[in-house]
Amino acid sequence: MGEQVAADYLARKKYRIVERNHLRRFGEIDIVAIARDTTLVFIEVKTLSARAGEGEGNALRPEDNMTPSKIMKTKRVAQAYANTHPELVTDSGWRIDMIAVDLRGGAPLDIRHYENI
Repeated sequence: MGEQVAADYLARKKYRIVERNHLRRFGEIDIVAIARDTTLVFIEVKTLSARAGEGEGNALRPEDNMTPSKIMKTKRVAQAYANTHPELVTDSGWRIDMIAVDLRGGAPLDIRHYENI
């Protein structure tokens, strides 16, 4: 659900989705997209669901699940993808973004986009 919310968000921001759930034996990238400035962007989506009626002061946020280990795995997969798809890498290069999605009752409560993590 969070990945679909993120994909819809990116479409509204005029990103072109190239691929979703790109899987390599050493990791996965949730969304591969082209930004408006032609940068190739690898997006990791982190989602946290809260049940209706829970307080919004939860200590855990989706961002907390983006560990240094996860960032390193994402970099490896992104580099491999960029190397095997040179036609998508323009002078703008590539970057890794993270989109954090808070859901409540299956509906998006908040979306935060962190560029070039």
